[in-house]
Amino acid sequence: MRKKSKSYVVLLVLTLVLSLLAGCGGGSNNAKNNEGKANDSKNTATNAPEATTEAEDLSPLTLSFFAEDPNPNWNNMKDDVSKVITEKTGITLNAEFAVGDPAQKVALIAASGEYPDMISAKGDIGKLVDAGAVIDLTDLIDKHAPNIKKVLGENLARAKYTNEDPSIYAIPTWAAVDEQKFVAGGGFELQHRVVKEAGYPEIRTVQDYEKVIKAYLEKHPTDENGNKNIGVSLNADDWHMYISVTNPAVATTGGSDDGEYFINQETHEATYHFRRPEEKEYFRWLNHMNDIGLLDKESFVQKYDQYKAKVATGRVLGLIDQDWDYNDGQQVLKTAGKFDQTYGHYPVTMSKDIKEASFWPTGFMGGYGIAISSTNPDPVRTIKFLDFLASDEGQILSNWGVEGKHYNVVDGKRVVPEDVQERINTDNTAFTKESGVGFYWNMMVHYGDGAKDATGNYYTKNFPEQLVVGYSDAEKETLAAYNATIWKDLFPKEEEFKEKAYGAAWNISIPGEDEVSILGNKMKDITWKRIPEAILAKPADFDKIWDAYMADLEKAGVEKMEKGYTQYVQDRVKLWSE
Repeated sequence: MRKKSKSYVVLLVLTLVLSLLAGCGGGSNNAKNNEGKANDSKNTATNAPEATTEAEDLSPLTLSFFAEDPNPNWNNMKDDVSKVITEKTGITLNAEFAVGDPAQKVALIAASGEYPDMISAKGDIGKLVDAGAVIDLTDLIDKHAPNIKKVLGENLARAKYTNEDPSIYAIPTWAAVDEQKFVAGGGFELQHRVVKEAGYPEIRTVQDYEKVIKAYLEKHPTDENGNKNIGVSLNADDWHMYISVTNPAVATTGGSDDGEYFINQETHEATYHFRRPEEKEYFRWLNHMNDIGLLDKESFVQKYDQYKAKVATGRVLGLIDQDWDYNDGQQVLKTAGKFDQTYGHYPVTMSKDIKEASFWPTGFMGGYGIAISSTNPDPVRTIKFLDFLASDEGQILSNWGVEGKHYNVVDGKRVVPEDVQERINTDNTAFTKESGVGFYWNMMVHYGDGAKDATGNYYTKNFPEQLVVGYSDAEKETLAAYNATIWKDLFPKEEEFKEKAYGAAWNISIPGEDEVSILGNKMKDITWKRIPEAILAKPADFDKIWDAYMADLEKAGVEKMEKGYTQYVQDRVKLWSE
């Protein structure tokens, strides 16, 4: 405000203007004076103040944050990266990460009326929207988030909630812009010693996978301490059931990852994927693996910590999982120098004529991301915090760490020093906890693997040359035996598939009280009961149990659910094509 004019008229006008602003409940850059706690989400966004030329408010502000994704290494912002973020923004996070079923936690948050200031709710955002717990971010982004707008560009339109409600309730943070994926962290896993002893045979089908595990167990039934080696262990604890037990049924039968559905790429009709006859044969194979003693008998009773601890013993020869799900256990093996007992990734399917679709391109996906709650004390400071994370400075900090400590710039290129890389390779858990590298990926709008900044450097460290630096000698030896440099080389490439018009079906937001969601929970309960029962049954009883499973789904309304979900997929295609 200018203070040179002291005329009565000017003062009167200013007084009236300020009174009007106060009456409208306008926002403020000062958290202490902000009274606009946004009982109405759209009013909060609409009344957000215009950006000013005043110095940024860096006064201390603590914001609560809840994320559905676990982060066991979170260090309460005492890590190197977080300290810089607080220095640059003034903001400290009081963070909580989901334990157990994240959907239940989000439902409790929605019902409580007491909301964290920021929420990363993934597919459960609908519950929060229904409760009025999150605000429309459209105007906040437009007025206060130039970096977010720059990174997302036209992709920002894909963040709209639905055709009927085009509000932006969550800034897309799960999807990356300009991404070229190099990391193959899924597929079927085998220890390097297992494929080495077998002479590095082709691992393309479930039969190939089974054969090398069986051969190794016959020669090495126990480890050096007399403990029994385990063929394959599954992680079926709570939501991990999706990752390790049910999603692979789609992958091995040629489908892409669309959550609990198989989507016809021509008609965009949705089928509850377990109803596909091809998948019945995948679960029959798991039943066979259990029958011949190659499947861990504790797969459906062990807890997640027990699963990771079992991996850490080195006794589990094969996994069917994603590396982020078992990596804590694998890291123990690396720290102990047992690199031949760590895992490689293979594109296993039911038969050779089926393409494994891990790299089926989705294009940029809106949907999953970070929301600002309707009780947030300062939405403007919050969006500016998120905007800093989206800046080049924020992205490089989050992905690479602090210059001079976690990386150096040598001849214009970002390089990780040998001693730092050695620690990452052998003690990554401790390194991550102390450095904070990678902690903010699900809070930040970001460029993807393969994208370069204005200096010609990659935004992330997931590019072939850097990935190889992180491989152990055992891993490099295995890859060389298969004429590959990185694990992605073994998988079908993106260009072998047509980009999906809807992104990924699991990324579509469904209103929490929608019948599709209610029916989905019923199907999940049936599936999580029947699938373990079918896998653990005597082979002679498998068909009878499977038929009963299919009948249970039909009785519970699976066809109505499929019809409803089909409409959401088709609406997404329409929304994104406009």
